[in-house]
Amino acid sequence: MNAGKVFVLGIVLSGLIAGVAMYYLQVYAFYTELEAEDAQVQLTTLDGVPEDVFFEEFQGIDSDSSPIRYRACFQLEMSQAALTETYQITEAEPLVAPGWFDCFDAREIGEALVSGTAVAFMGVENIEYGIDRVVAVMPDGQAYAWHMINACGEVVFDGDPAPEGCPPVPEREQ
Repeated sequence: MNAGKVFVLGIVLSGLIAGVAMYYLQVYAFYTELEAEDAQVQLTTLDGVPEDVFFEEFQGIDSDSSPIRYRACFQLEMSQAALTETYQITEAEPLVAPGWFDCFDAREIGEALVSGTAVAFMGVENIEYGIDRVVAVMPDGQAYAWHMINACGEVVFDGDPAPEGCPPVPEREQ
């Protein structure tokens, strides 16, 4: 084998190894599964106070590498009607979960929210600065939670000053 073929083979193998490593790091490496006994599910009341709600069959994942990697699936016993009378409804669009976390289907949840079959509630506003936890509930009580960037976070994370009405920006975000 001549030197050119060895060189090309080395480049192709390096690229392949780097690609596989990047895929693994993005999809698997930084996620941790959350234990049901450590989980806390909260919804924000109409008065603006986050309140614990009873849940069952919790499955969740999170990552320290990004505040928007949180995803959870669980079952609520309260009906949608009771929830809408007690908790803040919000607009939300679910973020895609890794394929291996199969209880969370962002497309299905998004379609249910658009059609009105599911209702999105504010879980906890600014659970981390600029990040809200949202909970979508289906008619059968199946619920899904995820984090999304709120209006304050969008502005501040782009490097602009916080708009009026936003909480003070923590030093680490400035």
